[in-house]
Amino acid sequence: MSLLVVGLSHRSAPVSVLERASLNQDAQIKLVQDTVAAEPAAEAAVLATCNRIELYADVDKFHAGVAELSTLLAQHSGVGLEELTPYLYVHYEDRAVHHLFSVACGLDSMVVGEGQILGQIKDSLARAQELHTAGRLLNDLFQQALRVGKRAHSETGIDRAGQSLVTFGLEQLALGTAVESWARGKKALVIGAGSMSSLAAATLARAGVAEVVVANRTHERAERLARLLEEQYGRGPGGVDGTDVRARAVPMDSVRDELTRADVVVSCTGATGLVLTADAIAAGVESRTGRPPAAAPAPEAEAVLPPTSVGAEEGCPLDLSAVRPGFSVMGEAAVAGMDAATLEQHAAWVAGGTVDRREAGRRGPEADAELIGALAATASAVGRIPERRRPEPVAEPPRPEPVLFLLDLAMPRDIDAAVHRLAGVRLVDIESLAEASADAPMAADVDQVRRIVSDEVAAFGAAQRAAHITPTVVALRTMAADVVAGEIARLEGRLPGLDDKHRAEITQTVRRVVDKLLHAPTVRVKQLAAEPGGAGYADALRTLFDLDPETVASVSRAEDSTEKNPENRGPA
Repeated sequence: MSLLVVGLSHRSAPVSVLERASLNQDAQIKLVQDTVAAEPAAEAAVLATCNRIELYADVDKFHAGVAELSTLLAQHSGVGLEELTPYLYVHYEDRAVHHLFSVACGLDSMVVGEGQILGQIKDSLARAQELHTAGRLLNDLFQQALRVGKRAHSETGIDRAGQSLVTFGLEQLALGTAVESWARGKKALVIGAGSMSSLAAATLARAGVAEVVVANRTHERAERLARLLEEQYGRGPGGVDGTDVRARAVPMDSVRDELTRADVVVSCTGATGLVLTADAIAAGVESRTGRPPAAAPAPEAEAVLPPTSVGAEEGCPLDLSAVRPGFSVMGEAAVAGMDAATLEQHAAWVAGGTVDRREAGRRGPEADAELIGALAATASAVGRIPERRRPEPVAEPPRPEPVLFLLDLAMPRDIDAAVHRLAGVRLVDIESLAEASADAPMAADVDQVRRIVSDEVAAFGAAQRAAHITPTVVALRTMAADVVAGEIARLEGRLPGLDDKHRAEITQTVRRVVDKLLHAPTVRVKQLAAEPGGAGYADALRTLFDLDPETVASVSRAEDSTEKNPENRGPA
């Protein structure tokens, strides 16, 4: 087994990089196809979600595989390799298995324990099977990952450690209020009709919104989702008790009009550009309030503290002990109160280039000397430079209560980040969700899930090692059957008068002898091969019995063909 995964996620890369590196479905297909066409890889699958992009492959060379997979990720994502490399992680063999199993259990999700990742893993496997890029290894790996994830959710309380990204996002919008209380009676606009958007629409319907409007580029999909929502959550015979949701579908060009009526907007499309601009949101708010939303005041930037080494060097006239914290060594505030002669001395010292600057590289000693020289000239004209203190913080006017709540679950983003600055609007996006979940408490069940993952990784490794020797065992039994057939044919030539009854008895006896001789060694060799370091037993069998390597390879090819083409399998 030479399983390799190269990827990046919300744990390794900032959202801005993930956003640029995101892959649409066509790009994912092309990436998988190009991976198996590359020399080191025999199988490939892509797991792409809103907060991760991972490329799985069965490779014959580790270093060549890492280089090739990294290059392909960069090429298909459009982010340069040099820029992408610092954010990539690499897992190999057992560590790669451990990583995928952890992902399947929700341990690596932005919201710990969320279960939607299982559907995404299932879709990834289905796509690789359709493209015939998943062979025995990736089929076994992804199917086992799905079983491990389901086991974690059924045997532990990992669901209590977190919720789906949709639920978590709605909780952030509700600002501590129960989602059901916050959502009741609101009108919701859902942009997109994929799995995430459908989940959001269903969650809002269950929470008690009065109306769900679905907009999608393919209008038929929007209509189908709206129809399902009304059937399940409307007042009709199939509806859920306590819900009375109206649902309708609209074309994408009606989204601006719907913004004037919606209270909640959830967007998750595969668009590569913005779906909702700040201007469109502002217009929607203005239509609701009768006035344009003012920009929220920007937070005050933190002042740069002076480096502690400045003033400690011989010849530096600046006494930092007298400088108020927060003053900039290079600005007027740092030299406030100096007389002209001291300023000139400081300018000469700075010109020597010995100062340890925090802003090194952005301005040279000559520029600093010119600045301080100009301050000295000012001091000689007016006597002294008056001290400039940091202004007292000004109380910000309270932001008005939001009239429009926005949840952007797309990667890259659907909604302009500038919307964060609009008063009367609350936007929760992938970036803010990552910040909110960073300090989320870990449930005690997480430790139990980690133990499940460790046990399953060990079991998977043993099964793969045992499976590795199977073609050799099959080839050995095939060779034994050929020997038996040859000896029976030779016996018939020497005893042509042998009747059918005796011929059958002799044949059965010889086969039983061969089977008994091979039974214990083949069972034992499978057990030994399942242990760590057991791969050498297949080589020993091939050497001891002088097995034809091509016969062994043909068995492996036949098994791989069955895995890549599930329709070739017999009945289960």
